Amino acid sequence: MKILVIEDDRLIGDGIKAGLSKLGFSVDWFTEGKTGQAALSATSYDAVVLDLSLPGIDGLDILRGWRQQGRDEPVLILTARDALEQRLAGLQQGADDYLCKPFALSEVAARLQALIRRRHGQLQPVLRHGAVAMASGSHTATLNDEPLPLKPRELALLELFLLNPGRVLTRAQLEEKLYGWDDDVSSNAVEVHIHYLRKKLGSTFIRTVHGVGYTLGDA
Repeated sequence: MKILVIEDDRLIGDGIKAGLSKLGFSVDWFTEGKTGQAALSATSYDAVVLDLSLPGIDGLDILRGWRQQGRDEPVLILTARDALEQRLAGLQQGADDYLCKPFALSEVAARLQALIRRRHGQLQPVLRHGAVAMASGSHTATLNDEPLPLKPRELALLELFLLNPGRVLTRAQLEEKLYGWDDDVSSNAVEVHIHYLRKKLGSTFIRTVHGVGYTLGDA
């Protein structure tokens, strides 16, 4: 899943990016509000982590502008503003969740997973397709109830397909979701990940739609 982080504190922002990346998220991190604000118009994100006290523009103003534009990406606010009135203001402007600093990275990840599941209409914490199950909160997967040894990007790719059953995803869409702006991406990276997933899950688990992209096969 691809996450946009707008946080001007470099220690916090670097920690969020490093921690979420280890869990299989693709993360773009910006320290300036206006730059991060523009990023949402340029790239498709599954969720946003937004600080409120940003240089140049307040986080609430960014959020208000997104909602006025009709953007529906889930937004998790991270801030030191912990007064009830300030939390209510964030929620009233369209925030989906609110977490005060200091926070645990594991809670950030869990809240993001819950927001993304709800956006895709998946209310259960475990995603299933046939004999394959994935607990998105813990980023673990099983096949026939046996642990699946998947690498972080393989898990991220599996989650993408499980969240989009019946939908054909193009190579460009998969690449955009799996990698951040500053990642080096080889021309066949997506195909390599799909190849290894098929080896572990079966050749028909992911079906190629020639000339279009990829989709889940029969369960």
